[in-house]
Amino acid sequence: MRLVVRTFSELCLTVGTLIVLFVVYVLYWTGVQARGAGGEQIDTLQRQWAAAPVTAPAAPGGPSPAVRPPPYAPGEGLAVMYVPRLGKDWKWPVLEGTGPAVLRKGLGHYAATARLGATGNFSVAGHRRTHGDPFKDFPRLRPGDAVVLTDGTTWFTYRIDRGPYRTVPTDVGVVDPVPRRSGYGGPGRYLTLTTCDPEWGSSHRLVVWAHLDATRPVADGLPRALES
Repeated sequence: MRLVVRTFSELCLTVGTLIVLFVVYVLYWTGVQARGAGGEQIDTLQRQWAAAPVTAPAAPGGPSPAVRPPPYAPGEGLAVMYVPRLGKDWKWPVLEGTGPAVLRKGLGHYAATARLGATGNFSVAGHRRTHGDPFKDFPRLRPGDAVVLTDGTTWFTYRIDRGPYRTVPTDVGVVDPVPRRSGYGGPGRYLTLTTCDPEWGSSHRLVVWAHLDATRPVADGLPRALES
């Protein structure tokens, strides 16, 4: 009997230790990994942009280019996002795709949605918790807040119009070219951000919608939303 009690106690201690280690991994170590991977991705993008030839940015509402750029490659880093409401130092890379491997490095662009700055709906997903908690404070976002992205040649400043809106994961219309329930009446240059809800669950989604408010060549300096 004493052996059974001792074995059971040791088993409980082992299980408890594993649970503690798992919690540490989820709450701390995945964040360390994600912030490191995100920083490396931003550094890689900045080196690529520094080595690329300078091209003139397209103006909002201007004519479409004669040659449509190729689709983003899966896993490709394509932009850096800044959201002043979420913190002065808040910045994350945006990569193509929304699979687990991508979201461990930063934010993910829904592959079927528009390119950055183009007509349509440039839609981005991010973790609320774990892997760096990029959208931990998502509920703080409000209409009028700026969401700024750069592709190395242009600053794109979007302004939030509606959200956070709570829905279910199957409500894919939130990333349509004219997103449903956004209040937009026709085609435009839109941005959609999505994350999980509740904070430690995934039964629902939180969504905000924004429109392209301004563009500025990177060579001209920071956009106004990032100057303060």
